[in-house]
Amino acid sequence: MEIWVTLEEDESPVDEGAAQHYVCNKRSDALHLEDDRLMDGGVTIGAYRLIGDGDGQRHAVSLMGSVNWLLVECKEWSMIPLENLIAARRGSHTKIAAIITSPLQAQGAGFALEEGVDALVVPNDPVMLEAALSVQAQRGEPVTAEASGEALQGTMNLCSLEVKRVEEAGLGDRYCLDFIASFRQNEGVLVGSSASTMFLIHSETIPSSFVPTRPFRVNAGSPHSYICMADGSTKYMSELTSGDRVMGVNLHGETRAMVLGRIKIEQRPMLKITANESHKNQRNTNESHVYMQQAETVRLISDDARPISVTELSPTLCVIGWNGHGARHLGVSIDSSVEER
Repeated sequence: MEIWVTLEEDESPVDEGAAQHYVCNKRSDALHLEDDRLMDGGVTIGAYRLIGDGDGQRHAVSLMGSVNWLLVECKEWSMIPLENLIAARRGSHTKIAAIITSPLQAQGAGFALEEGVDALVVPNDPVMLEAALSVQAQRGEPVTAEASGEALQGTMNLCSLEVKRVEEAGLGDRYCLDFIASFRQNEGVLVGSSASTMFLIHSETIPSSFVPTRPFRVNAGSPHSYICMADGSTKYMSELTSGDRVMGVNLHGETRAMVLGRIKIEQRPMLKITANESHKNQRNTNESHVYMQQAETVRLISDDARPISVTELSPTLCVIGWNGHGARHLGVSIDSSVEER
């Protein structure tokens, strides 16, 4: 899905590089309209239709297959015309760009009929741009590096962490994170006591004879832990709120944004898991750790791609994690030295 931003004649983008196209009738480097034609320079690339009633919708549907892009605007916002257009364009090469004016419309247009439109056309406004970028990320599609940084490029480099010790840690506040979408097997979130080294915590997608699966949930550990957010920053677990976008990661390092729906905090017995980065020919002596609930259903992922319960961990076992080798300030990576123990 693309993001297009509308600009006035002398207006500068609020975020350079965030959009795939700009729309402005007064700029030669932007898409523009000539009557009902959508132009890129001197080339017609599509058509524009303003939909206010059934006749307008039927006219737009009649263009499917005859234009590359159909830019649509509703006089009064409604999901129904967009859904009908998405259904009608199946089997054709025509792509749909929808002009929207509110963050809720971004969500609706971006996921209409579970497919969504091919481009969101938003005003040059930071709130609207953020809403469009959020939809783009939730759809699991790559966004521009300028807009999102490394975290939303689709993959990240994971590493192998060799377990050194597993120790009882007493009672602690355990945070269960419930998301508004389900995880897949071998997918979870990155958590750690250090912002530079995190463990891949598996979601509750593994069947058990004792409890049913909760594919929307990650038993993510303790309040002091860092968790990796969808934009590549970190937060303390205790800072999370409903609606936050957390980075979901699978064992191959493929990422997507996961929206947090609810947090359950309860006192539970905890384990302290200590590990360091492991390479074939060398080992990093700097140790990192994570605190997790002592329960069979809480799992990491071994470096041979096997979900493994924290109660089964032992020294020399290797699990998947991430090492950033850097410092953080207010959750943002900085060029500075810091030691976390």
